[in-house]
Amino acid sequence: MFAPFPFAGHEMLLGPARALYWPAERTLLVADLHLEKASWFAKTGQMLPPYDSRDTLERLADAVRITGARRVITLGDNFHDDAGALRLDAHCTGMLEALTRALEWVWITGNHDEQLPKGFGGTIVDELEVGGIKLRHEARAGETAPELSGHYHPKLRVNVRNRHIARPCAVVGRSTTGAERMILPAFGTLTGGMDAAAPEIRAALQPANRIEALMPAKGRIARFALWQAGA
Repeated sequence: MFAPFPFAGHEMLLGPARALYWPAERTLLVADLHLEKASWFAKTGQMLPPYDSRDTLERLADAVRITGARRVITLGDNFHDDAGALRLDAHCTGMLEALTRALEWVWITGNHDEQLPKGFGGTIVDELEVGGIKLRHEARAGETAPELSGHYHPKLRVNVRNRHIARPCAVVGRSTTGAERMILPAFGTLTGGMDAAAPEIRAALQPANRIEALMPAKGRIARFALWQAGA
């Protein structure tokens, strides 16, 4: 279930599958698919189940169906490496081609896939601005405009009833001027995560006076304070 919340003057919906839906733009945003990560590890002798790309694309198709999105924008690190597209099996290739034919599709490049192939369709850009929000792979320290990015794979780590739990989350920073910037969780199946409170994430969202983690829970957004200026 996607949960609504305000961001940079717009209503957004954050889903438990780690996707962000922007209703006014009928746009689904996902970060860090890292397609073909398992096959990349296999080349180094680390054998992982080779189904990560299929699972990632199936979950992405489900998110499109649930939201009714007409456009998908990916926020970089779409493939785990520049050669990842060449390792997709026929089934995944067909799924991806069907998605990019059916939807307006925008690929934003990341540090793992700076040379995206053009054969899958869609538009390839380094970054983009939609509705006054800058969309890029990695948050730009010092940015004062609204921004959506990925790259850091944030996870919220909490202790509940003596159990340590880590869950993918979005991280939002707010500046003294009211500008908001958000880092999305990684969407890909085989993506690890960085502690949402890590200093690297805090530094990337500066200038900020408050940083918090967002997680959907039963149709609502749960907020967890991570950092506050002067605290």
